[in-house]
Amino acid sequence: MPEIDRRVARLRRHRRVRKRVVGTPERPRLNVFRSLHHIYAQVIDDNRGHTLVSASTVDPEVETQIQGLTKTEQARVVGKVLAERALSQSIKTVVFDRGGYKYHGRVRALANAAREGGLEF
Repeated sequence: MPEIDRRVARLRRHRRVRKRVVGTPERPRLNVFRSLHHIYAQVIDDNRGHTLVSASTVDPEVETQIQGLTKTEQARVVGKVLAERALSQSIKTVVFDRGGYKYHGRVRALANAAREGGLEF
């Protein structure tokens, strides 16, 4: 039995999700990518192919806030910062794209923090 490449399996799941999840100018897509050490989130208008807002653990503004936090707590901070930036550009509703990851752990923490910050999805 061949070994399943986890990255390829995630990309396959992501492609399956993206068939249905499309960001429009009225309701852009909130995309999440997580690596072993960092988490990245973007609000994307798929019609134009533009990133409207982004936040990640490598942002200088966020980096100072996440010193000594667990990765799940770091994801919460990224979600809050993303929500603040989106609301400042008058983006209130988004469609959530979990990027092929389970809605669990860091992805869930980021989504809940974004909701608490004022985004609706």
